Amino acid sequence: MTGEVLHNGIRLPGGWPPTKATLTLDPAPTPPYLVSPPEVIPIDVGRQLFVDDFLIEHTTLRRTFHAAEVQSSPALEPDWPWEQHGDAPAAMTFSDGVWYDPPQRLFQMWYMGGLFQSTCYATSEDGLRWERPSLDIVPGTNIVLREPRDSNTVWLDSEEPDGPRRYKMFRVAPTPTSYGPLLIHFSADGIHWSDVAAKTGTCVDRTTVFRNPFRNVWVFSVREMLPEPIVRARRYHECVCSADFSRATNWKLDELPLWTCADKLDPARPDTKAQPQLYNLDAVAHESVLLGLFSIMRGARADGTKTNDLCLGFSRDGFHWHRPCRQPFVSVSENPGDWNYAYLQSAGGCCVRIGDRLHFYVGARGLKNGRRIYRTGLATLRRDGFASMDAGGHGGTLTTRPVSFRGSRLFVNLDGELRMEAIAAHRPLAAGAVCGNNTKLELHDDLSAFAGQPVRFRFHLTRGKLYSFWIE
Repeated sequence: MTGEVLHNGIRLPGGWPPTKATLTLDPAPTPPYLVSPPEVIPIDVGRQLFVDDFLIEHTTLRRTFHAAEVQSSPALEPDWPWEQHGDAPAAMTFSDGVWYDPPQRLFQMWYMGGLFQSTCYATSEDGLRWERPSLDIVPGTNIVLREPRDSNTVWLDSEEPDGPRRYKMFRVAPTPTSYGPLLIHFSADGIHWSDVAAKTGTCVDRTTVFRNPFRNVWVFSVREMLPEPIVRARRYHECVCSADFSRATNWKLDELPLWTCADKLDPARPDTKAQPQLYNLDAVAHESVLLGLFSIMRGARADGTKTNDLCLGFSRDGFHWHRPCRQPFVSVSENPGDWNYAYLQSAGGCCVRIGDRLHFYVGARGLKNGRRIYRTGLATLRRDGFASMDAGGHGGTLTTRPVSFRGSRLFVNLDGELRMEAIAAHRPLAAGAVCGNNTKLELHDDLSAFAGQPVRFRFHLTRGKLYSFWIE
């Protein structure tokens, strides 16, 4: 029995999701879609990124992964009285969420105000300068939910037909044991939230949620605590629609499929020598792939600060992760005064695009005047910049597998000099040349006559980096 076919031609087996009997420190097997890719790959969804070999039939180019650029100053400091409550000052995205809302032309951020105290709301017109609006929930503050919270996920669901459920909040309430349900709230504006509308089965704190639009499901990234040496890991659960949250999330924790964990390829810090653990996994559909931000905990320093880095993972079927680069995408600092000194945590939604840059908002713990402080910082990346296929002065080539498309013009995101061929049935269809950055590659002929037919693209690159391509 076969299951659904995804946007990229991957056919899922019946009985999805897969089950795992156990998790080990051995690296996960190569995802099945990389071992046996589709014979023809549709490329109509998003830009086509070179984060793995899914699209590549042959290449002499060298793949390079790129870290984000960490901004030195925090984006949000706990400056206001209600952000001083609890055991430490906090204005920190602990997942929570950062989104751009097109109808309002506004960036929106939800964050933890005061350590484990409340959920607050900030806005920005440019994603750089954030303001705390004075709201009516707790008059004179920007608090939108006063209930105590641990981890939290806020999701702007643009596909939700029910206006009062356009925003969804998945809240972990603090408990003495760290075990309990996710409490689910809904909102029409992200400010005025319902009472608890649904509860999940038992999970461990730092459980988070994301939407996979490629399969039209909600995915619960359920934290689990396993015996050493794994300890912190993830179980998987999916649900089709928000109306089903009460019924379809009443799970038993030990019956959920085991999903992913840190492994032997995750390097330990030389000072802690601790076996890394998977502290959290947030994810989002980005262009043609699912982007995962893995918060990898590499032990604690002598001062007790947890050394969590953010690392990258990619998935093309929503369950199997490919993590070809184990170096940090956003690193902890070794300077106690820096906002990113410890405990890096991704934001719900992972990133937002601002022009030709991706913005990653990162919650973190630092020290200020000898006291713990939790802030939100910013790291940025060139659009499509997770990985590039690189060539030096002697040049190199990359030939794709057979792909299909509906458009007529090819675009590329590159630095350098590029020539391109479109090939069908082993004969050239068109060719073009370009140099520059994020440039439209004009062909001698448009490709609309070959829409729906298998076509290979061959890129000849000299002294440059090729980040992505797409057809419109």
